[in-house]
Amino acid sequence: MNGIDVLRITRRGADAVLFVEKAIEAGTEVVQKVDWTRRFDHMQQHSAQHLITAVAEAKYGWPTTSWDLGKEKSFIEMDTPKIQAEHMQELEREVNEAIRKQLAMTPRLVDLGSAVLNCVRTRGLPEDHVGQVRIVEIETIEANTCCGTHVANLSHLQSIKLLGAEKGKKNKTNLYFLAGDRLLNYLGKCLANEKLLTGFLKCGPEGHPQAAEKIQKSLKVANKSTTTLLRDLAALEAYRYNNQANKDPVFVLHRKEGDLEFLNMVANEINLQNCLALLTAGDEKGVGLFLVAGPDDIIKEVGPQIAECLEGRGACKNGRYQGKANKLSKRSTAEETLHQYIPRLPTC
Repeated sequence: MNGIDVLRITRRGADAVLFVEKAIEAGTEVVQKVDWTRRFDHMQQHSAQHLITAVAEAKYGWPTTSWDLGKEKSFIEMDTPKIQAEHMQELEREVNEAIRKQLAMTPRLVDLGSAVLNCVRTRGLPEDHVGQVRIVEIETIEANTCCGTHVANLSHLQSIKLLGAEKGKKNKTNLYFLAGDRLLNYLGKCLANEKLLTGFLKCGPEGHPQAAEKIQKSLKVANKSTTTLLRDLAALEAYRYNNQANKDPVFVLHRKEGDLEFLNMVANEINLQNCLALLTAGDEKGVGLFLVAGPDDIIKEVGPQIAECLEGRGACKNGRYQGKANKLSKRSTAEETLHQYIPRLPTC
């Protein structure tokens, strides 16, 4: 309105209430401009929903209980516990056949209480409804009460793709779909991703599933080997510490490439009854992980102090306090804090 964005529109009785980005003085003459790209997208998705709903209910007896116009894809909530793949394929075939027939989609107004309203699909009118009732009709398919924006002909939908069905609320099913320009945009993204995968996987699209499966299997083997190596490394680090003469009661270890699993492996190999351990992993001067281990009574007290020192957060369980740190550069200060608790350690 006069170049000011309309953020939201609601209805209050017979009036439309528009929420604008900034105030417009009362009595100002305004020029309203429709965001046509957005409007036509909404028209396509809304009309597609009407068509899918009508065919699904007529063919399979699945009533629509609600629907959601998402920013990227929409879904229809249908009152059925499950939609079989073959039924979804048949439904998609029929709605696209209706599009090819170029059926007209026409709105009309009827008086409240008209007998015509007894012959149309409706979920009822709002309690504060006033004036005539708007009906949107798809030629030869259905008539439905609706106040929304729609295309004038099903051919304007171009095509509909049913993306899949997911379990919804209260034993219902959400059926996801795309129509018109959204479908073309989605196809464009898919083709762009396909091109990237062809380059990464060094094979044509038909070979992508097999290539991805092969990589996944190789990754599982690599991860298993890495876990074994980390376990051996943890045992070695612990062995070196456990066998030191006159060892420092505070054991400190940092591994840039480690993770919490590795840190716990190290802690498992150390006798924590008469020592304290500060184990860290990640960027030496930045973000990473930490684990403080030792006698449970000491760790419950010192753990939060170490977390605060490293500007992180964590939790304590069974003599171990672990979490995420934002300043591993302060490890030396954390180590000094642990040294203050050496007198409380049990003697060998």
